[in-house]
Amino acid sequence: MNRSTADPVPQNQLSRDVAAVMDTIAEEGVAIVPLDVAYAIVAATPAGVRRIFDAKERSYEKPCGMFGSSSLSRAIHVMEEEKHAMVKFLVSQAGLPFSVVAPFRPDHPLLSGADPFVLQSSSKAGTLDMLINAGQFHDEIARQSEARAMGVFGSSANTSLTGSKYRLNDIDPPVLSAADISFDYGVSKYDNDQGYSSSIIDFEMFKVLRIGHEFVELQRVFQSEFGVTLTSA
Repeated sequence: MNRSTADPVPQNQLSRDVAAVMDTIAEEGVAIVPLDVAYAIVAATPAGVRRIFDAKERSYEKPCGMFGSSSLSRAIHVMEEEKHAMVKFLVSQAGLPFSVVAPFRPDHPLLSGADPFVLQSSSKAGTLDMLINAGQFHDEIARQSEARAMGVFGSSANTSLTGSKYRLNDIDPPVLSAADISFDYGVSKYDNDQGYSSSIIDFEMFKVLRIGHEFVELQRVFQSEFGVTLTSA
């Protein structure tokens, strides 16, 4: 049986692997990490972020996202309480992976300590995209990010517009070679033939910015639990 990113990993190993990622990106490095939604490439400094954009051949008009959690979204995103409650429910009750886009607090320690270039490259029109509930490696990154007061920013580990990669060995060589460190946790839980990554939801008007993993279930939960119909951007 193929190993999956959803297979449990001992906490000491997970903590050690993620600490190595955090140490690397703190020193202007780049890391490739295994998520349930897809393999991702991450950084925390201007030099690292520029390497990501160059390796992916990505336009700066398409900002990176931030790795977070429902609690970090509550602390950073500027939303009504009912919307924060929705995010928490989608994680703790529905168990769904998704990205939240909403206005944010630039004075939060994870953002105020970031270089202005990093923040500019990871936000758009006053909003911040935060990936939530994307697997054990992602969640540990979010935990250590908060503990270190160091934001982690990234994107799917693929050449721009070519579809997500769900195995380390499938990542395009220029993207793979841009990383100083990488981890192989097997195939991503949500491996698929369409190249999907996380669904991205703008929580201001409940617009769908990107259809991705578990989108049909996200639609159902928004409607059945909150009476909200997701609309196309």
